[in-house]
Amino acid sequence: MGIAATLLRAFHGGVHPEEHKDLSQHCAIEAMPLPAQLYVPLHQHIGAPCEPCVSPGSYVHKGEVIGRAEGFVSASVHAPTSGRLVDFVEHPAMHPSGLPMLCALIEPDGEEKWVETLQPIDSPLSLPPQQLRDRIRDAGVVGLGGATFPSFIKLSRPKGKAVELLIINGIECEPYLTCDARLMEECSADIVAGIEVMLHALWTKRCIIAIEENKPAAIRAMQQAIVGRADIAVQVLPVRYPQGAEKQLIEVLTGQQVPSGGLPIDVGVIVHNVGTAVAIRDAVLYGKPLISRIVTVTGEGIVRPANVRVLIGTSLQV
Repeated sequence: MGIAATLLRAFHGGVHPEEHKDLSQHCAIEAMPLPAQLYVPLHQHIGAPCEPCVSPGSYVHKGEVIGRAEGFVSASVHAPTSGRLVDFVEHPAMHPSGLPMLCALIEPDGEEKWVETLQPIDSPLSLPPQQLRDRIRDAGVVGLGGATFPSFIKLSRPKGKAVELLIINGIECEPYLTCDARLMEECSADIVAGIEVMLHALWTKRCIIAIEENKPAAIRAMQQAIVGRADIAVQVLPVRYPQGAEKQLIEVLTGQQVPSGGLPIDVGVIVHNVGTAVAIRDAVLYGKPLISRIVTVTGEGIVRPANVRVLIGTSLQV
């Protein structure tokens, strides 16, 4: 029934914080309204900032490249919607560091006009893996589990390294967050389509989708989505924080510890988030760049908790 036959191990440490997922776990994913302005950072990933490639005052289409990647560890940035790119400005509130960051200031026109250069692919698994990685790179896909590392790099096998296992991280061990759980419930087939692309890009044939046991609806949805598949399995794990961190997750599923200063590939494993899987599916199958992500807005002080799809560059200020 799609359950991984894995002997689970325990990582050192870990806590069991009080959960508050009940506040938002029933909330279906909804789209945030278009804001009056978007401040799209040109350095929204690990690596080098982008170089602006659109002139201030220009009209931009949804999905159009507005910042090109500089260097290997970088990711291009695209317009999250159509409208006027007013200018490139330093803005302090649009990056986790809180430091001023060069951003593209866009005023949406409400038309949501997509760029005309999107190129869907009907049979992505018939393409060479490098071609898939190039599309993922050009779409600006970065890891949506938190680190925002350019995803095409993690899908490129270093010389002399073999990928024996792809882990899809659906743990979401933070006590308040439910956006990944809702994504698994609502978009399980899309996640599997992204996994198929990743398996092909990595030339590996084994994937485990890891989900903590406090997400029964997500577990059922993912199990149903992989019925009949021998290459993908769901592994249900007990609840434990910070099990969602990739090194802890690798140890639990494989018994191997990533060497100090090393990377998961050093033990033959690659880890991607469920949200990243959907972003890769959108990039490869439909040519759509990464211009939004799903977040949970919740807490005892929130009048209406929600799981929302938010355009990159949306301000959190009221």
